[in-house]
Amino acid sequence: MKLSIKRVYEAPDKEDGKRILVDRLWPRGLSKEKAKVALWLKEIAPSAELRKWFDHDPAKWSGFRKRYLRELKENEESVSILKEQVMKGPVTLLFAAKDEKHNEAIFLKEVFPLL
Repeated sequence: MKLSIKRVYEAPDKEDGKRILVDRLWPRGLSKEKAKVALWLKEIAPSAELRKWFDHDPAKWSGFRKRYLRELKENEESVSILKEQVMKGPVTLLFAAKDEKHNEAIFLKEVFPLL
């Protein structure tokens, strides 16, 4: 199992494998051709309510993680799709956030074995 993460604005690489965008909103100013996204799995992203509450505030990271894990456990279909893709070969989870330490892709990679 090879699961990586990358900011969607970074150049695609042949080692990325299947590039899966895990944001609910399409990244600002980026064309689909340039992004080279194979799958946009927006349903696995945090809910709009959670995303707005968190607002990429590192002080809320712990609370975000708990709430997002609850959402993931209730989102069996999207989690199942992600698992299927990872079983097929290398996957890179793409995110748009400027904060590279506190975002849904980081958390998804961390908890993936537990899902």
